[in-house]
Amino acid sequence: MEQSGASPLLPGTVQDLAAGVVSALRGGDHAPPVVRTVADDGADRLLLAAVRVTGADLLLPNVLLRTAPHETELALFRRALEAFPPRADSAPAIRWSHWAMIRTLRRLEPPGPDGRRGDTPPEPDASRLDAAPWQVLTRQLAVLAALAVPGEECAVTRAARRRPVDVSRGFVRAVRRRDWQQAAGAGRWLTLLDGVPTTLGLEAGLDFVELMGGTDPRVALQVQAARSIRAGVFV
Repeated sequence: MEQSGASPLLPGTVQDLAAGVVSALRGGDHAPPVVRTVADDGADRLLLAAVRVTGADLLLPNVLLRTAPHETELALFRRALEAFPPRADSAPAIRWSHWAMIRTLRRLEPPGPDGRRGDTPPEPDASRLDAAPWQVLTRQLAVLAALAVPGEECAVTRAARRRPVDVSRGFVRAVRRRDWQQAAGAGRWLTLLDGVPTTLGLEAGLDFVELMGGTDPRVALQVQAARSIRAGVFV
């Protein structure tokens, strides 16, 4: 999401949403209280912005568990998409995040009266990822970790699949730089890739990232997503 003058309350609300996703991935309740208590007559812009920042991962437990999201949660997800569309000059990461949300919405929303769901728009361009230095590749993949979902294909997934060693190098670099969010996002991608060096020690690395990430639920979300995907318990 691109928003100038964003509320100082936004990061805390994003963390609340991320904590709810983590709880669901660990087998607890899904929607956090801030979502479940929103009235049907509309959510405030702060919550919509937080949903947009959280992106497709807000509904990740539903995707992995193959369950229907709560109506209020799905409505918030849809309204966040409408409230914060990409601008004409938006960065590719913004466009991809928006596209990922639409793909998730189409997958989970009830079909219309004709039994059909809406179409997912064409993918944004991802050609730069193939030529990007491994440091840039890892940074971009970490930002787009919500696209790292089993069984889902897109240009970003294919670019990551072609460069498992580079993503592994990026994971190690992020750990050494103590960039726990980037490390967690890269680790999530690595759970989906073939050809990851066995010397990487990904499972132990994810444990370390979770420990050092402290109480940041955004880090915990990516680590827990990686573990769930790695264990294959939901798919």
